[in-house]
Amino acid sequence: MGRKPPSRGGGDKRRVDFRPNRQRPGRRKQWHPPAEQDNRHDQVAPFSESVQARGDLSRKRTIIEQGGDVPDGSLAEGIAVAVRGQFVDVDDGQCVWPCTVRRILRTMSIRDRHPVVAGDRVWFAVVADSQGQLKEGVIVRVAPRRTSLTRSDGRKTHVIAANVDQALIVSSIREPVLKPHLIDRYLVACHAGNLTAIICVNKCDLDTEGETNEIVDRYRCLGYAAIATSAATGQGLQELRTLLAGKATLLAGQSGVGKSSLVNAIQPSLNLPTAAVSATTEKGRHTTTTAVWLKLDIGGAVIDTPGIRALDVAMIPLNELETHFVEFVDRLQHCRFPNCVHIHEEGCAIQEAVDAGEVDPSRYDSYVELFYELSETRKSRYE
Repeated sequence: MGRKPPSRGGGDKRRVDFRPNRQRPGRRKQWHPPAEQDNRHDQVAPFSESVQARGDLSRKRTIIEQGGDVPDGSLAEGIAVAVRGQFVDVDDGQCVWPCTVRRILRTMSIRDRHPVVAGDRVWFAVVADSQGQLKEGVIVRVAPRRTSLTRSDGRKTHVIAANVDQALIVSSIREPVLKPHLIDRYLVACHAGNLTAIICVNKCDLDTEGETNEIVDRYRCLGYAAIATSAATGQGLQELRTLLAGKATLLAGQSGVGKSSLVNAIQPSLNLPTAAVSATTEKGRHTTTTAVWLKLDIGGAVIDTPGIRALDVAMIPLNELETHFVEFVDRLQHCRFPNCVHIHEEGCAIQEAVDAGEVDPSRYDSYVELFYELSETRKSRYE
């Protein structure tokens, strides 16, 4: 692993927005360049940059990035395993480096909460302290993500994790009570992020009314893998091990459903913190505070994520929502109107399928709820 920063040279040009405090440059008089250039820019990810105002329609800046998919060989490569505030833990296969992120990367990802998330493949330069000891790294490049799970966070998007093979959507039958519409929101987000989704109904030992099998069958009929588990009794754990082995899996679900307990049951040595659900509110307590990439002895890894009680999928275009409900896809061509929204039109194949019992009413209700939610979000952005 080399220690020198990447050399300057040619690369790919890219246009990016100015930072907010650079949108309207002030007038300058009698400006002269400094006698000596600050050599610290050699460490910055873009190797040259041109900032020039060309009118309100082109308030952009041009940066030149190093060409090719693989950066200079002097950089170390690793996987982001956790993001803790402004620091990112990066595993290079031998040790975990605490890393900061180049400011230019944060600027280029200004619409995101953080330019690096757990699961990202990154390249970083190692920084030594005053005694010459290797201390930490600086991330200078992030590879394109092949998969991701994303949610909206106000006017920004929040990528929960990236580059995983599948998402295990964990819900509990009781404590807290299962929320079918939240499961459907996760399924929509998984489809949008090119993730294979698995539904896990946990705490099935608390099911006194036999609801678990009905819910599992509902999603199996749609083609999803679905299992019933109990970390307390061990039910379904062997099937869960088979699904996780050799795969990178994101664990998703609200607080208190037992995500960390399931991981502990699969691999007790991880000893993840857990907490009981509140007896008064039946809501979980946040014991997992950041998404963390954890290697499994059976092969593969899991990303344990903080619980989410509500999942906003406002980043999905309204006209694409119907395609993220798998039971709708083959029926869309049979709607009477090509721009059918499947709510109030006559001759709608989706509504006819619901009336005929071919589409689950609860799934259809989830679609209608999301459609109106996305409509309101789109409307507010244009007001």
